[in-house]
Amino acid sequence: MSPVRVLVVDDQALFREALVTLLGARPEVEVVGEAGDGHQALDRAAALRPDVVLMDLHMPVLDGIGATRRLRVEQPGVRVLALTTFDDDEDVFAALRAGALGYLLKDVSSDRLVEAVLSAARGESVLQPSVAAKVVARFAQLDDAPRERPQPLVVPLSDRELDVLRLLADGRSNREIAGALFLAEGTVKNHVTNVLGKLGARDRTQAALRARALDLL
Repeated sequence: MSPVRVLVVDDQALFREALVTLLGARPEVEVVGEAGDGHQALDRAAALRPDVVLMDLHMPVLDGIGATRRLRVEQPGVRVLALTTFDDDEDVFAALRAGALGYLLKDVSSDRLVEAVLSAARGESVLQPSVAAKVVARFAQLDDAPRERPQPLVVPLSDRELDVLRLLADGRSNREIAGALFLAEGTVKNHVTNVLGKLGARDRTQAALRARALDLL
């Protein structure tokens, strides 16, 4: 498989350079460029056509939220992963509403970051566990106004798929789920695919939300 083409966007030059070096050492990833603010990110993305943009949120000129929103309109095929220092509610939900496919904190491990980049390139949502918990909590806090309740699943989840779903909803990666359940990573990937299909979800975040609505978690 061809390496995933990544654009690194961060206004802190030292961190940006370290990230470029770290990712450049991985054969699964090709860093095609870098930018120091949102406007540069839009220009570089238009010129370089990356698969994934690692986007800092707090930047001068144009912040990561605004840049993400414009990228989703101008280049809908580009996947954006927010990579930032903060996981406060305002940043999390603003980034997700703007179109970010995932949200990670800068203390993430290098292996987890690379896995997140690869997942994002496949169109899968990637959330830090603390962020996934915020998303589920926000959904649970929605008002109790009458609304149509989701229909029961046509094909029920197996016990193993329910195990995978619970860990998935906690923001665990396929590798982490495999370790927790003593399964091969390929087997977990198959289970995740089945879970998404049965729930009618396009990504892991939507699957967690729909599972919560169906009282599966």
